[in-house]
Amino acid sequence: MKPTKPPPRRFNFRGFKPREIKPQTVEKIVKGFVWSVALMVIAVLISIVVFILYKGLPVINWGFLTEIPRKMGREGGISSAIAGTLLVTAVAVFIAMPFGIGTAFYLAEYTRGNTVTRVIRFSAESLAGIPSIVYGLFGFIFFVMYLNLGWSVLSGGLTLAIMILPTIIRTSEEAIRSVPNTYREVGFSLGGTKWQTIRGAVAPSAVRGIANGVILSVGRSVAETAAVVLTAGSALRMPASLSSPARTMAVHFYILATEGISMENAYGTAAILIILIFFINIVANTLINRFVAKGR
Repeated sequence: MKPTKPPPRRFNFRGFKPREIKPQTVEKIVKGFVWSVALMVIAVLISIVVFILYKGLPVINWGFLTEIPRKMGREGGISSAIAGTLLVTAVAVFIAMPFGIGTAFYLAEYTRGNTVTRVIRFSAESLAGIPSIVYGLFGFIFFVMYLNLGWSVLSGGLTLAIMILPTIIRTSEEAIRSVPNTYREVGFSLGGTKWQTIRGAVAPSAVRGIANGVILSVGRSVAETAAVVLTAGSALRMPASLSSPARTMAVHFYILATEGISMENAYGTAAILIILIFFINIVANTLINRFVAKGR
């Protein structure tokens, strides 16, 4: 008789228990992953800023800041581009800010979840997802052609105002909703009206979040290219009024870089653009902190 092979040994899983990982270990792993991602984002930002400043700072001098571009930007400075950027951004922010903040207070304080609020929020979200080139085409057809405003600072500012309106609405609404309800209850208990409670208790507490939304909108307006070149134009001369065409720094940098006119001046323009955005953020945050400190 042939010897029979013993049956294969089977592992009994009934009494097996996997080794449990300690919650402290899981927390350390997650914390390390989050920190690594955050440091990676900061490293990318720093590398971009350092590269642009390394290439652009040697180009910057007093003549570069005060002279008008000559020979399509090969020579001269960017004074007209700086003025065009400030004018277009100021028009956009001053038009969009009251509408955006007012809409946010209406959604957060004066209405509840109904059809009107859902339509407004859906419209704001839809506007936020539209590409900038579509805004540029709309601004060109409606403001430049239909309203006969031409390529001008006003056309560019109105187009950018529509672009940044969703950002102001959503950030302002979230800032208003983050104010504790006890502030409103105290205002009502003292005999205040709805508007008095909003003006005296809600608005001062939400001003920091609202201002952050406005600062984000300013940054987007300053860096926008596609929508501005179709509405404000790309004239090299200094804008004399809101009806004059203007070239922003973002458009100037785009034209110099893509057409190979002058990479040195393109890097210098980009460096000034980054410095301007940082300066706006620092000044705005300083003013906000002082305002909040005085209100306490």
